[in-house]
Amino acid sequence: MANGEGILLGEMHFADREDTREKLLKQVWTEELNDVFADVAGYYDRANHVASLGMWNWFRNSFLATIELQSGQRALDVCAGTNAVGLAMLRKQPDLQVYAMDRSTAMQEVGRQRAAREGFHIESVIGDVHKLPFPDNHFDVVTLQWASRHLRIMDVAREVHRVLKPGGHFYHCDMLRPGNRTIERLYYAYLRVSLSVTAVLFRSGMAARNCKKYFIDTLSLFYSVEEFSQLLKHTGFDNVQARSLLLGMIGFHRARKPGP
Repeated sequence: MANGEGILLGEMHFADREDTREKLLKQVWTEELNDVFADVAGYYDRANHVASLGMWNWFRNSFLATIELQSGQRALDVCAGTNAVGLAMLRKQPDLQVYAMDRSTAMQEVGRQRAAREGFHIESVIGDVHKLPFPDNHFDVVTLQWASRHLRIMDVAREVHRVLKPGGHFYHCDMLRPGNRTIERLYYAYLRVSLSVTAVLFRSGMAARNCKKYFIDTLSLFYSVEEFSQLLKHTGFDNVQARSLLLGMIGFHRARKPGP
């Protein structure tokens, strides 16, 4: 895999950038990520808590605070992982219909067990989120968090736009590429250390250990907070709002599908 840190993509068209990301990252996307997620599923949330120096709950709660819910709405959590966001939405609004979609059976099994312990039901779908198996104009709310770097995100954004009802909202959260090059370099240096430490602490298998460089490459080839806002507008959303945390290392986005 090419070292993404040396590649500057800021002036390229979104489609070209997505093609470049796929070309450089596709091998891991198609051949390795399932094994990585199967490896980390059992300790995923605990590892993130350690890697974030205890800020993981703050990140999640800050993101959840951006999500507006109403009684009886239908919500889809894309790349749902262990169902942390779906469960948090149900605690906030228990009569939601929540669907979860993820490529990892292992992650969703952890999520199913968590939901069962709390007495909630989340309808789980295993599959490719680039082609959502839902009808047009179906959901009031769609969420996506901590996974965009592993996707052809413009294709997924178009699918999210398709399945949202007119006037529905898309809520996004992920690690993003800081706009400042000095902050970016410091960010990657910290991630190299934290990934190594968590791999030792949680006795990660070879699949996860071998992807440390990949996780840095995904960020260096990804979008800044402002660029991601422009991507959402480019795919048809309006009223795009963004919030940056930690000097652009993490970004929240809220976007609306035009309609009543």
